[in-house]
Amino acid sequence: MNAQDVKISPEWQQSLSVEFESPYFDQIRTYLKQSLAQGKIIYPPGKYIFNAYDTVPPSKVKVVILGQDPYHNPGEAMGLSFSVPKGVKIPPSLRNIYKELQSDIGCEIPSHGDLTKWAHQGVFLLNAFLTVEKNQAASHRNIGWHHFTDATIQYLSSNYDHIVFMLWGNFAKNKRHLIHSERHLILEAAHPSPLAGNAFQGCRHFSQANHYLIEHSKAPIDWQID
Repeated sequence: MNAQDVKISPEWQQSLSVEFESPYFDQIRTYLKQSLAQGKIIYPPGKYIFNAYDTVPPSKVKVVILGQDPYHNPGEAMGLSFSVPKGVKIPPSLRNIYKELQSDIGCEIPSHGDLTKWAHQGVFLLNAFLTVEKNQAASHRNIGWHHFTDATIQYLSSNYDHIVFMLWGNFAKNKRHLIHSERHLILEAAHPSPLAGNAFQGCRHFSQANHYLIEHSKAPIDWQID
């Protein structure tokens, strides 16, 4: 799994070339190969592991929504945080995100959970861990992915200005130190999971993000999923 072997935008390949060639990335590669050789099922499918990176090159990133790890049930993970393919039941966390969008800016609740439309507008839907074993949440949190995704966040923070970082839940909030707060907008809220009750509701992150983007001469995000 070299940079040349995965489906990822050339801009990210160049920007993170040092990470792809690092010893920890060799360890990730070896771990995944061994897991597959042992018959373990890994999500998302290989071609979607870097889907977020392939869809949004760094120069196009306007908003970062940080998730933890991919969905671990069959057919759900597609390499974009919180997103599931069309035809898959909308997960509870995403359903709560949709509810907040409705109350915040009046979006209609969609019939599916595919967030690719957001990604095409510059919303970088990043999971901190890019893979997971089937039916085992957070099973790949210790194989080295955090080095890669931390470097991703730091690269965006250091090389660009006026990006909106949405940090939901304590795990995401702990990444705040990677971001230059004077150069970017950091929005924090409870995780949208039902386990957090209704604490996510009312955060108004989506309207705040668009206001900030407009304020800095960037086109706002059309958050309505068709």
